Amino acid sequence: MSGVGDLGGLRLALEDNAGQPEGPARNARAEQLVREAERLGDPAALVEALAHHVRVGNYSSEKDRVFVPFTRLLGLWDEHPEHFGEAEAHSLHWFFKWMSAGMLDQVDIPLASIEKWLGEMERRYRLAGYSDRAVRASELSVAAHVGDTERAERAFKAWLAADRDDMADCHACELNGQGWWHAERGRDAEALGAWAPVLEGEFVCAHEPHNVLASSLLPLLRLGRVAEARANHLRGLRLVRPLESMRSAYADHVEFCALTGNEARGLELLAERPAYFDGAGHPRSRLEYLSTVALLMDRLTALGLGEGAVPGPPGREWTARGLAAHAREGALALAAGFDARNATSHIGERTRARMEQAPLAERLPLGVRVARPAPVRGPEPAAADRGAPKGAPAAEPDPAALLAHARQLSEALRPNAMEAWAAAARVCEEAELDVRARAELADHRAMGQGPEGAALFERAADLYAEAGDPGESLAARTRAAYVRALGGDVEGALASVAGPYEQVLALYAEDATGVRQAASVLMGRARVLMRRAQQAVERTGAVPAPGVLAAAREAVTEVLALVDGRGDGDVRLAARAAEARAMLADLAAHSGEPARAATLFERAAAQFVAAGLPWFAVEYEARLAMLAHQLEDVDGTERALRAALEHGGPYLEPPGRAQLHLQLAEVLGGRDEVDEAARHALEAAHWADEAGDAAFGAWARQMLGGFLLRQGGWAEAAEVLESALTDLSAEVHGDGAVVQTLWWLGDCLSELEEHREAAERWLRAAEIARHWPEQQDHATLAHLAGEALGSAGLPAEADSAYARAGALWRELGDPHGLVRSLRARAWLALDARDGADGADGGGPATGSAEAAVRWMEEAVEECASALDTAAGEDSRRLLTTELGDTHRQFGDLLARTAEREAAGGNGAGFEAALARLLEAVAVFAALGDLGVHARTEAELAAGRLALGLGRPAEARARASAVLAAYAAFGPAADSASRDTAGERVGEAERLLRLAREREGN
Repeated sequence: MSGVGDLGGLRLALEDNAGQPEGPARNARAEQLVREAERLGDPAALVEALAHHVRVGNYSSEKDRVFVPFTRLLGLWDEHPEHFGEAEAHSLHWFFKWMSAGMLDQVDIPLASIEKWLGEMERRYRLAGYSDRAVRASELSVAAHVGDTERAERAFKAWLAADRDDMADCHACELNGQGWWHAERGRDAEALGAWAPVLEGEFVCAHEPHNVLASSLLPLLRLGRVAEARANHLRGLRLVRPLESMRSAYADHVEFCALTGNEARGLELLAERPAYFDGAGHPRSRLEYLSTVALLMDRLTALGLGEGAVPGPPGREWTARGLAAHAREGALALAAGFDARNATSHIGERTRARMEQAPLAERLPLGVRVARPAPVRGPEPAAADRGAPKGAPAAEPDPAALLAHARQLSEALRPNAMEAWAAAARVCEEAELDVRARAELADHRAMGQGPEGAALFERAADLYAEAGDPGESLAARTRAAYVRALGGDVEGALASVAGPYEQVLALYAEDATGVRQAASVLMGRARVLMRRAQQAVERTGAVPAPGVLAAAREAVTEVLALVDGRGDGDVRLAARAAEARAMLADLAAHSGEPARAATLFERAAAQFVAAGLPWFAVEYEARLAMLAHQLEDVDGTERALRAALEHGGPYLEPPGRAQLHLQLAEVLGGRDEVDEAARHALEAAHWADEAGDAAFGAWARQMLGGFLLRQGGWAEAAEVLESALTDLSAEVHGDGAVVQTLWWLGDCLSELEEHREAAERWLRAAEIARHWPEQQDHATLAHLAGEALGSAGLPAEADSAYARAGALWRELGDPHGLVRSLRARAWLALDARDGADGADGGGPATGSAEAAVRWMEEAVEECASALDTAAGEDSRRLLTTELGDTHRQFGDLLARTAEREAAGGNGAGFEAALARLLEAVAVFAALGDLGVHARTEAELAAGRLALGLGRPAEARARASAVLAAYAAFGPAADSASRDTAGERVGEAERLLRLAREREGN
């Protein structure tokens, strides 16, 4: 690489290197630039190069490389302080703080040397006239590191009491340190109070709030503020990812994952930063990183995943168990080195405590998609131990006890009754059972087989008959018929249920069977008839034939007549009545009576809840929510969804839970209850992940990202939306969902000032939208991309995007969009010309004053033309405002051009600018009071320009016109308008005073 040539070239090279990503490459370049400075033979050049070397080394994982350049810099200061400018002298003293912390973090630097250095820092600060505030902050770090709590508390209080001066860290960094000490002492609430101004964005710097966000995670969890912890993790991780020097903060995020059931995300973080396993240049942060790795690996091992493959140090394959041992050994070795250096046991104790932490949450949903590691099942229990109810002996379970337990759960209609029967069946395989027990086991085994269980139901029917229970035998045959109907043979099922139906009615009339058995047969027949009606809907998509509906309704009504009002004390009969009402609701829905269906579903759900069977109400509450939505009953929809989630409790399967949460999130979002909507969308994403449904999870994340965007959580929303894009596809979710997600993501990135990335997302969305029949979105996305590309310093690309948008606005007949795109191109052309700084040929075609004027002239023409043909008062008013804005911007553009060319005597340029501003005044004046603020802005700009042209009388006239306008305008209706009026009047009075002074001269 060629030399820098001179001091100017060196400074350009230093500036360029300062803007490079943190890491070894930047450090190596800094060392090279020191050598280049030495060749120049200019002491000032060497001072600047050494200071740069210290800065970039401090912001890297190679912090051990800063001591040599700093020592050289200090020697130069002691021998030749005249080679240091004011800024260099300030930097030198500032670096003392870095050296103090840096020495503390290096295990091979003796503690006595660090204490001596601290004393030297105090001496030099006193000589330079600085406060001891920074010295006491450094003393706190030393005392805390060795575990001297009393000294640390004294230093902490002295730090806070000392005056802030030029050597004090910025407010953000000071608050970081103060909060850190509170957290170290177990004062979580005080820590978060100290950090609040940083977390809220009041104080920021190059590495804040990065550190504070990471440090806040566990205190927030310990205080139960989980939503804030989640947000700070997503936001903070986004900030530290690109910064190689932030290994300690990165470790805090890994620790957070390990302690919140997000072990899989922790593994992803390890995979992103393989170099962090080494990074020997900063032993202390390596110790912190390895201790969190050990914690994470121990969590995985506790989940039964110790033999699973995990990312680790390069060069070999790792299991969780193996990496845990490796990381623990490395962390404890480093801790032992620090403790030997410090002659204490403090670092080792802290390291062990960190590695042995218990989880703070079983699982904290984050909103981003991470597959949860599946727990490894233990060994299969012996046959004698399987299926025992809670509290039963484990070694030799009693078949009779298992049967009694299963019957008890069935009698109460508990959701886990089928599991109990399956457990009993496993244990009773070799047992001698009476015929009744064999009938029950066959019956319940058949229930778990769906359409395949018909033959087993028939076997159960035979056994019930053999046991002397003809009613239950007929009920089992009816169940066989129903599962045949589910399999598609509805007509055969109807034929086979006819006999049991007639027989059970006869038995019931003779008191030869009970109401339960009769109800079971009648309900089975009603279900078959309902299945026939449903099948008709599925085949034709239309309302079933009246006869089909009537037959089903008659059968259901017969069930209801038998059981309704007889459920007191008998949950089975109460459940039959509730189910019958739900079936009537279905029939009403099929008949085109949604309001009646909703009423019946509500009654059925209420009856299940009243009977102590809330888990049965969930299905019907979900159906009720759909009907209420169809009826545009938002309150009813919300009530039904909330009830379903409440009543489902732990019995809801993950897919159903995800559906209900997402539906409720959508309802709440439509009511602008965004905070709660976001919580339910987060739950929906979590349960979709639990169900392994990536497609549904993508829907939930997309909705969650939109809510977070509405809350202003740009970074959190960006993380969630990027995660959603992983699983969103046009084939499954549709083009619209993909475009909306990219659009929202672009909005987030723009707010985060990641303009290039925002443009990339908007252009991706525009490429999809360009194939849509309606091109409004395509045009808007292209226009947004132009804005982002311009902000990213890419004028040629921005001009191309605006040109694309402008062509689309023209095709759409949208003069506002077209005019704004033309104005944007004009400003881009001027900025590109200015950036070219007189390059040959005036830069590219779009980068010239001529191009800028041409685009602005076209904007005026397009706006005036649209105004000529506009119909409607509102349309004309909006276009008039647009025309006035265009004239005003044209004037500003011409004035800036003239300022650049003023040395060449371009007075005509200022005159042309003034003429455009006066055109704007005239246009805005036509709007009356609606245009007063825009008009006065143009008036003042024209007055200032007139004053610059040496025409104070004209400037005075413009200022007077502004004052007269507000005198006639009267009191403003809103505070914003009043503030604007006040500002304009103040500016006018200042302009008037200047004009009169010029006239007097």
